[in-house]
Amino acid sequence: MTGLTFNSWQAIQDEVMRRIHARVWPPGTVIPNEADLALEFGCARATVNRALRALAEMGILERRRKAGTRVALHPVSRATLDIPVIRQEITERGQSYGYQRLSCAILRPPAEIARTLWINPASDALHVSALHLSETRPFVIEDRWINLTTAPAAAAQDFETLSANEWLVVTIPYTHGSIRFTAAAATAQEAELLCTTPGAPVFVVERLTWDHERTVTLARLCYGPGYSITTGIGTPS
Repeated sequence: MTGLTFNSWQAIQDEVMRRIHARVWPPGTVIPNEADLALEFGCARATVNRALRALAEMGILERRRKAGTRVALHPVSRATLDIPVIRQEITERGQSYGYQRLSCAILRPPAEIARTLWINPASDALHVSALHLSETRPFVIEDRWINLTTAPAAAAQDFETLSANEWLVVTIPYTHGSIRFTAAAATAQEAELLCTTPGAPVFVVERLTWDHERTVTLARLCYGPGYSITTGIGTPS
């Protein structure tokens, strides 16, 4: 499809998938490098990188430094998770829910956050932190950055009584995202909020959601000792 211009990473992702399914690039094939694909598709190399990275996260491609990018021989099935509303997660356990907003401000995000959100380093974003409680006990710390280009209405919210988690799930659509689970040691601040001791084991969920080519929000959820998560495994279609 040389000569066509692809204006979004999703369009490039679709074309790469088409070539894989059509066996233009069969399993095990090393595909052209990012620079060559950017030239072919008439777009920036960063756009190609985003498309290939998404396919690697799905297990369709394998990416290795100095070895290039190849079509996976045995694509890995990835688990999918719905974004839960924390309030509902607690009430469905038969427990009472409580909420405390800790801070809410439009700020210039740190450089690493700006890169993750794919926003201009000089742009502002909305930073919200809150504590969710179960039976008056700390349940999870929510620390969140919201991309105001994608969700401008968030700037008018104070999140004093309604959490950013719930507002976003109900109000702002998302098309896809990534999620990371980490075992960590509680910082002094986290330990104080979760009523535990510094260095105690905590369960951290970091989630980045997108609406097509624009990020929506980057959230870090820190759960206290003893928390567990349960999900399901889908059956093959």
